[in-house]
Amino acid sequence: MAIHNNEIASALERLADLLDIEDANPFRVRAYRNAARTVGGYSRSMADMVEHGEDLSKLPEIGKDLADKIKTMVETGKLPVLNEAESRTPPALSDLMKIEGLGPKRVKILYQHLDIHSLEDLKRAANKGKIRELEGFGKKTEAMIKQRVERYSGAEKRTKLLVAQEVASALIKYLKRSQGVKQITVAGSYRRRKETVGDLDILVSAKKGSTVMTRFVNYEEIIEVISQGKTRSTVRLQSGLQVDVRVVPQVSYGAALHYFTGAKAHNIAVRKLGVKQGYKINEYGVFEDDKRIAGKTEAEVYQAVGLPYIEPELRENRGEIEAARKGKLPQLITQDELCGDLHAHTKASDGHHSLRQMAEAAAQLGYQYLAITEHSHRVTVANGLDKTRVLKHIKEIDKLNAQLDDIQLLKSIEVDIMEDGSLDLPDDVLAQLDLTVCSVHYKFNLSRTQQTERILKAMDNPHFNILGHPSGRLINEREPYDVDLERLMQGAKERGCFVELNAHPDRLDLTDDACLLAKEIGLKVAISTDAHSTNDLDFMHFGIGQARRGWLTADDVINTRPLNQLKRLLRRD
Repeated sequence: MAIHNNEIASALERLADLLDIEDANPFRVRAYRNAARTVGGYSRSMADMVEHGEDLSKLPEIGKDLADKIKTMVETGKLPVLNEAESRTPPALSDLMKIEGLGPKRVKILYQHLDIHSLEDLKRAANKGKIRELEGFGKKTEAMIKQRVERYSGAEKRTKLLVAQEVASALIKYLKRSQGVKQITVAGSYRRRKETVGDLDILVSAKKGSTVMTRFVNYEEIIEVISQGKTRSTVRLQSGLQVDVRVVPQVSYGAALHYFTGAKAHNIAVRKLGVKQGYKINEYGVFEDDKRIAGKTEAEVYQAVGLPYIEPELRENRGEIEAARKGKLPQLITQDELCGDLHAHTKASDGHHSLRQMAEAAAQLGYQYLAITEHSHRVTVANGLDKTRVLKHIKEIDKLNAQLDDIQLLKSIEVDIMEDGSLDLPDDVLAQLDLTVCSVHYKFNLSRTQQTERILKAMDNPHFNILGHPSGRLINEREPYDVDLERLMQGAKERGCFVELNAHPDRLDLTDDACLLAKEIGLKVAISTDAHSTNDLDFMHFGIGQARRGWLTADDVINTRPLNQLKRLLRRD
């Protein structure tokens, strides 16, 4: 049975958690966490690389020992060193570390003193007031833990888009080898590029006698066949995702694609338009009485109700129907309109590749520029840059730029916004940079007013250009900090600053709703990958999908500008 990158990454991350609880060597723990990040975010399948005999030790943060462990997981589905750790420490303790505010030391105390093995144990202990009695906890900490456990336990378990994409890509590749397949599309929230998906809906058109359905239910990653038929089958995969495959006739393919792409509210609105014109619209087509008058393509469905084609990312019933009727649909941004990426890290702080390697990878993507935004030194990472190292780094970029022909590296920094609203580097250093990305990396628990004022004060600094990952959230892992985002956006526009849409699939921060808000305010956005390796530069398409969901056009995004225009935008005169 094939194993996906996210499963390998999860095993490595769980191992790191258990070793952390055991007080293992911190360098060993960090090595497993870094490896998990590399594998989880890698665009190529580890299984495919092993199958082709490629050397995994050449990947960032993957030495020979880790490469061997990953190869073992690919070949056997098991990680023996994880099994050993789980025999010493209850594996469910790893789940406790997903609760914000519970690090390895606190988890260990809870386990040793209250015999807490699971989230349910933790919830019971909090409800009985036992956690407050432990040294280093107290009433406030107990209340915080109780609140976050309830929020985590009640959260809808949806799959990140990156993971769904890996699973879907492998399955589509497998199904395309079926006899008689003509078209195959993943519909649903996946096609609308939502940041998480609940399940996968796959539509197929095929010749009579096609083997696609038989082949589907024999896919090696299936753990349960829920239902099986000639035109529809439903299964559950080892990843936990439920997958529906429907075989539809070519004449109905567009109507079915429209129906199963959704969203439900959008479909209802389109059907109501059809009813007003005497049409019935369903997954089989557009019908006048019993006669099918449209449905082979999605464009036909929209045309039948007097609308132009509406892009899948817009189909949420948030005004797109009315905009279409008035001829005011936005010309959504596309990835080939980008001129560069404004957030990337190298080995100089916590990245994995050199300046030259990042530059060459960005040039291969057709970019004119790449901003090198190493971390500042005080808070974020152990290897962040202080004043002396920033000045040295500036010289290194200047030297490399003199050797590069088809791309320019921009001198930048991801500077921490301190609790008092100051920036983590002096103005005389920031003045020598092409731009700054300014981010909150700590003190997430300030009140809404304090957090908002903190960031607004930072924006008052004339060297503040872009607010990085504005809400601080990590999808399915960390809630956004409490902040008045609309006020921040207004403040940014007034001061000549911008906000980032961080394209990393763990963040996708701004949300689509926040992108819409920025557009309404007239605040322009930078879509950037926050790349820590050359491979991470490929995350840009996730950001583009989010931007399109937020109605953004090329004009709404600053890094669609050529370098000379970008530099004019960044000036705060």
